[in-house]
Amino acid sequence: MLFTILIFDVALVAWSLHLMQEAFEQNEFSLMLAGTLVALSAAAMLVVYFLMGHCLSYLSHTGSLPYS
Repeated sequence: MLFTILIFDVALVAWSLHLMQEAFEQNEFSLMLAGTLVALSAAAMLVVYFLMGHCLSYLSHTGSLPYS
């Protein structure tokens, strides 16, 4: 599941770079804004990716500890 999120995040970054390149060539502000918003969503997905990874590793280690 986490690998799928990482692949989707890389695709979002590639799309945002494409949008920003088109915005630079056509000199349009709306495409630059769209590229920025896509890049921000990619960054948010990356934060969620790392938070989920740490949370899942914490939960898997907590469940394997014996009770005293």
